[in-house]
Amino acid sequence: MKLYYIPGACSMADHIVLEWIGKPYETQEVAREALRSPDYLKINPSGQVPALAMEEDWVLTENVAILNYLMDLSPEAKLDGQGSPRERAEVNRWLCYLNVDVHGAFKPLFRPQRFIADESQHAAVQDMARQHLRTHFERLNAQLADREWLTGHRSVADAYLFVVLRWAKRMQVALGGLAHLDAFFARMETDAGVQAAMKAEGV
Repeated sequence: MKLYYIPGACSMADHIVLEWIGKPYETQEVAREALRSPDYLKINPSGQVPALAMEEDWVLTENVAILNYLMDLSPEAKLDGQGSPRERAEVNRWLCYLNVDVHGAFKPLFRPQRFIADESQHAAVQDMARQHLRTHFERLNAQLADREWLTGHRSVADAYLFVVLRWAKRMQVALGGLAHLDAFFARMETDAGVQAAMKAEGV
């Protein structure tokens, strides 16, 4: 397997999970300016990361699809909760929430020009995005109130949560008072798989 990634991007969730499952893999860093290059568009026509290339000439794209594939590839890692239909549904509930709602809420913060052309309004758009993100992180903090992991057991959703928390800290989203998220982040930072992925990506 080969993971195409940008350092620190959402593809880091896949990188962490690849470390957790312990299967052989390699990585290929993609420069942001190369995302729309003809060569990369042959790999992922959406011009995004992640992409996961398989030996049998198959490339899988879209984060939720890749993370579900890795869960199925290594059931012994128990990254789908504990394997029951209900627990797997809970993992996917939080994974989709992170992938769609939380990740999507960062877009005005990263690229306000895509939402309003007037540069004088960009700071206001970003401030509103930070407020919106705060409500998401309050919900995630509440979910962690009586558990170490989002669904009670370590899952692929936790890898994605770690990534968006890194973005929030870098983009000055207010995270004060969210003690359960603080504990989660500290726990993840000491995880060997997380450390290996971060070191490989140089972040």
